[in-house]
Amino acid sequence: MTGARGAVLAPPDVGLLRRELAARDIVLSAMSEGVLLVDPSGRIIYTNRAAHMILGNVFKNADDVGPVPLREAIRQERSRLEEPDPADASVRHFEIGDAIVEATTRPSKPRGTVVVVLRDVTHAGRIEHLRRDFVANASHELKTPVASILALSATLRSVAREDPDKLTAFLSRLEHEAGRLAALVTHLLELSRLEAGTPERSRVRLDELVEIAVERVRSGAEAAGLLVSAVVRGPLLVIGSERDLSHLIENLLENAVRYTPHGGQVHAIANRNGADAQLTVTDTGIGIPAKDLDRVFERFYRVDDARSRETGGTGLGLSIVRHVAEAHGGSVRVVSTPGAGSAFTVRLPLAS
Repeated sequence: MTGARGAVLAPPDVGLLRRELAARDIVLSAMSEGVLLVDPSGRIIYTNRAAHMILGNVFKNADDVGPVPLREAIRQERSRLEEPDPADASVRHFEIGDAIVEATTRPSKPRGTVVVVLRDVTHAGRIEHLRRDFVANASHELKTPVASILALSATLRSVAREDPDKLTAFLSRLEHEAGRLAALVTHLLELSRLEAGTPERSRVRLDELVEIAVERVRSGAEAAGLLVSAVVRGPLLVIGSERDLSHLIENLLENAVRYTPHGGQVHAIANRNGADAQLTVTDTGIGIPAKDLDRVFERFYRVDDARSRETGGTGLGLSIVRHVAEAHGGSVRVVSTPGAGSAFTVRLPLAS
């Protein structure tokens, strides 16, 4: 082969070209993002495996692409490419079945060619939805005690002058709302800390933590007219965070005390069950309807919203229990009968 001036040009290395194409196909096939290449005539001249999985079909022409938003995105991108200085890229989101897909369209060469990159962002979208719900619920929960505190503070000014005898009652109500607000902030911070990362772990005596927690809640429970007892068979050695496991136990006990009326009982049993340490906290409280059992561990979910606010519940305690249990390789379950009490059982792997 000769050039314009008679110079000899080497023939293309077909083997090298094939190896480069094969390497490209291997890389693009391994990507989790889908890739489409649309030529200037609108034909789809390349798709990788992920694109087939995301779109659920193989298309030969951009005008035949199933999802209408994606078809429109490619069409608009091709029309923008006629401009002297086209935009770098466009990003759109659309749904395919239950999936949320992000499509990035970008100009390429030769002029009029469009590269489309598809990403399945379903999980990220759900996380964002949960985040928005969490912020909305937290704002709502914080607003109620703050409004009560402000109203009570204004009332106290007039009551102190006009009716000193009512002052004590209003101060008790103010203290209750302030305590509820403090508990909510504490639980929010605790949940945020738990989700931020894995704390340092060590060998922990779960049986000793149960005994300490029972003694901690006993005085408050007895003041409310409840009998608190415990049966602890140790040693129960687990690997985990002593701080987090203490919060798990205390939240279970406080939840039982909160929803058990005067004269009731709260009982904790900690023992070995096969290869697991098992903690069961039972109460003779109001119980949980069957329709609510699957949701009691959700953030801010309450079976009885009015009663929870009256007793100072934040709606986060059981969510923290589940988070800690699962972070330690364990589980939590509940059985309950309305009017006859509940039993929460946590199982954690014993240290070898």
